[in-house]
Amino acid sequence: MSSAGRTPALGIGLGIALVALGIGAYVLSDFASVTALIPAVFGVVIALFGVVGWQTDRQRLAIYGIGALALLGVLGSARGIPDVIALLTGGSVESTVAAVAQGSMILIGLVLLVAVARDLWSGSR
Repeated sequence: MSSAGRTPALGIGLGIALVALGIGAYVLSDFASVTALIPAVFGVVIALFGVVGWQTDRQRLAIYGIGALALLGVLGSARGIPDVIALLTGGSVESTVAAVAQGSMILIGLVLLVAVARDLWSGSR
């Protein structure tokens, strides 16, 4: 797989993971909050950008789109960092499901940002 195809393919895979995360969080929260589906919405759009980048000659557009959404996902989930730290250190939180979902969203977003940065860096040489 060429360098230009790696990030779109990763976007498809991690987009699907975000969809599963969002649906899982929604179900595990007993359908209490529609906001649990936010990762799923991000996942669908990231996966669509991945498909565009993989199947067309618009890899650069797809990489920028994936990067922008990953950054928004990380920044939007950043308020959950104290809860994630509390969980990791054995503390208690109001909603374990929300803390795990936000932590996962941050982790997936950071992985995508690293992939985007790698592609943009290698493309500028």
